[in-house]
Amino acid sequence: MFEQTFKNIDDVLWKEAGCSSELDYTEQTSWMLFLKYLDDLEAERAMEAELQGKTYNHIIDEAHRWNTWAAPKKPDGSFDHDAAMTGDDLIAFVNDDLFPYLQSFKERASSPHTIEYKIGEIFGEIRSKFQSGYSLRDALEYVDQLNFGSQQQKHELSHLYEAKIKNMGNAGRNGGEYYTPRPLIRAMVHVIKPTIGETIYDGACGSAGFLCEAYDYLRYGPEGRNGENGNGTSLSTDALRTLQTRTFYGKEKKSLAYVMAIMNMILHGIEAPNIIHTNTLAENLADVQEKDRFDIILANPPFGGKERREIQQNFPFKTGETAFLFLQHFIKHLKAGGRAAIVIKNTFLSNADNASRALRQELLESCNLHTILDCPGGVFLGAGVKTVVLFFEKGSPTRNIWYYKLDPGRNLGKTTALTDDDLREFVELQATAADSEKSWTVDVADIDKTTWDLSVKNPNAPEEAPLREPEEILAEIALLDKETAELLDDVRGMI
Repeated sequence: MFEQTFKNIDDVLWKEAGCSSELDYTEQTSWMLFLKYLDDLEAERAMEAELQGKTYNHIIDEAHRWNTWAAPKKPDGSFDHDAAMTGDDLIAFVNDDLFPYLQSFKERASSPHTIEYKIGEIFGEIRSKFQSGYSLRDALEYVDQLNFGSQQQKHELSHLYEAKIKNMGNAGRNGGEYYTPRPLIRAMVHVIKPTIGETIYDGACGSAGFLCEAYDYLRYGPEGRNGENGNGTSLSTDALRTLQTRTFYGKEKKSLAYVMAIMNMILHGIEAPNIIHTNTLAENLADVQEKDRFDIILANPPFGGKERREIQQNFPFKTGETAFLFLQHFIKHLKAGGRAAIVIKNTFLSNADNASRALRQELLESCNLHTILDCPGGVFLGAGVKTVVLFFEKGSPTRNIWYYKLDPGRNLGKTTALTDDDLREFVELQATAADSEKSWTVDVADIDKTTWDLSVKNPNAPEEAPLREPEEILAEIALLDKETAELLDDVRGMI
């Protein structure tokens, strides 16, 4: 229903001089979508208050409401082109009036968890990149065609928005930072098996893919929103309130990712997401208290970054590798008995530096690292790095590690991306830690206590043919050269 509208918005942005990439398209769509969502939310709340004989106090004043400046309407509900600003007047209003007004909400908000704070945070971090007020007018009219009134409408919009985030990741550059393949996330959630009442955290949440998939799992059952027998309709009012307010928590450093996380969670059904815009690694782990810990952590922290020395001082094991600092953060923020699934570079398993060895030892001794999923190259489009997923529980040392080597049987790429079927066997075998050609178990007692090396080496894989000797290869090359020369002689003789 809304797919063509999204395409129309993209067409407008493609022609806009201020937008040059998929990242720009997603950012600009996001702030307009957010304001349209906010207007629909306020209209719904005002109607509910009226039915109850109460007065509703709007968050946004009348001069800055969507139906005043973005999509003014006639009494019959049709678009009022005469009242709609456009051209330079519209650009001036958005840049000099609307955005400063919305930015001011952050200072007036009672807490970071309110919708008012989210408004101020979002519009304090992004700006309109429209240079043409006529292009902006076209985009706003398309956005006005989108409605957030029903759960079905939000469902469709969330799919379209997820596709936009995926396209941004596929486009390369740094877009891939914000997108973890959803089949991999769903497999991680299925292994962790969250339950309503548990808190779920991602300290490097990007576009909030982990939190959104966990929400769908809890709201609609293991089959998600697309399942035929989702349990969403049977949840109690208290359970739904718990999911809305006391279940999902995230932190994100980058402005665009923060905006996408908020919008993505809103579209999945969370009205005021508990996402904080902050540098997670700036927090000193020595200050973490029990109230700061969570039942479940699901994350794919950024890897390859290098953190400054002052940031490294917040951690027991000093390293410039961002992902290894995040792993320390996650272990510290997990409750006793809590469960985690973390994506990390596969070099973590074997790096020989002191920090890596100490971190592996800490993980094995303070947590039960029960499963390691070894992912092939190409899982993360645009990133050649190979990764593993660490599954662990905090509170008891590791005795055995069950490994699974994921092999989809094809090279992964844009047109051959990872699917849920590719991970189905992993999820099924993991439940019983069964051995197979792709899976095996390692006794921690057999691990070298000097290196704490956890490298993936499948003892059950069929033996590969041994490498040939150089002399044999050279002899074959000489034979092929001789055969080629003879064929050329025959051809010349026929000419």
